[in-house]
Amino acid sequence: MWVARPAVDHDVAIVGGGSAGLSAATTLARSLRSVVVIDGGEPRNAPAEGAHNAFGREGIPPLELLSRGRDEVRGYGGEVRSDTVVDAHREGEGFTLSLASGGTVRARRLLLATGLVDELPDLPGVAELWGRDALHCPYCHGYEARGTRIVVLATSPMSAHQALLFARLTDDITLVAHASDAVTDEARAELSAAGVSIVDATVDRVRTRDDAGTTRLDGVELSGGTVLQADAVVVAPRFAVRGDLYERLGGTLARTPMGQIIETGPMGATAVPGVWAAGNNTTLNAVVTVAMGEGVSAGAAINADLVMADVLLGETVEHSRR
Repeated sequence: MWVARPAVDHDVAIVGGGSAGLSAATTLARSLRSVVVIDGGEPRNAPAEGAHNAFGREGIPPLELLSRGRDEVRGYGGEVRSDTVVDAHREGEGFTLSLASGGTVRARRLLLATGLVDELPDLPGVAELWGRDALHCPYCHGYEARGTRIVVLATSPMSAHQALLFARLTDDITLVAHASDAVTDEARAELSAAGVSIVDATVDRVRTRDDAGTTRLDGVELSGGTVLQADAVVVAPRFAVRGDLYERLGGTLARTPMGQIIETGPMGATAVPGVWAAGNNTTLNAVVTVAMGEGVSAGAAINADLVMADVLLGETVEHSRR
């Protein structure tokens, strides 16, 4: 029988309009779901010049990619709002989101695609160069730094692994053992075998220079005043998941060696009924295309969940046929 749509604004609300959130929204909108994406406009990869390993869109500027994604969501009837979700709670069989603008959004299901924040090492110069000459991912930026002088700052246990990966791309690579416990004896042997030079010193700052209005790397200054010449510097940020909404909904972040995450099943379902998650808040090392895939999977799973919810209730929810 035909019944009225439940007392909500949308079938699905998606918090976060990055690669995961927009991919999920497109998947849901193509299944004729009423979907809204709420995004605060702070994409993690905004400083990068291009998104890489994106089949058919190799090297596309990240902000252009997101702009196209928003247009695609709207083209299928989805809604994209520029706003920030400041609170979320369960209300009946759905969820109510409170927005920074003062409004609210109610939805039957919720997808958290909130991503993470890169907390950079507290060294002068790193933040100014982040995403351009200060790098962390060999798959995101490594090719562009191939054959150049690369200095890796060992600020975490992951730094030695980073140096091994970047050593594949250049013969001129140096690791500065900035944190004394960041490079084990075993790692030193592996680095030596890979041709990585090791400097036992601490870093005072990453030097910068102005190049026609663009801040560029001008070397790595050690505590004794020595300056290592470099074209790129590799650092290991701390990945801080945006998980506050998940915790407000009763979820608990899971700990991993790389940082806390929202733990999910194979298609993004979380331990909180009705809540899914996708992207960097579930997979800390997800590149753009991985986040896209997680978004598509989560969108498909949410649609299937809503279909079965209506079938089990013996109801067919009204929908518009576009």
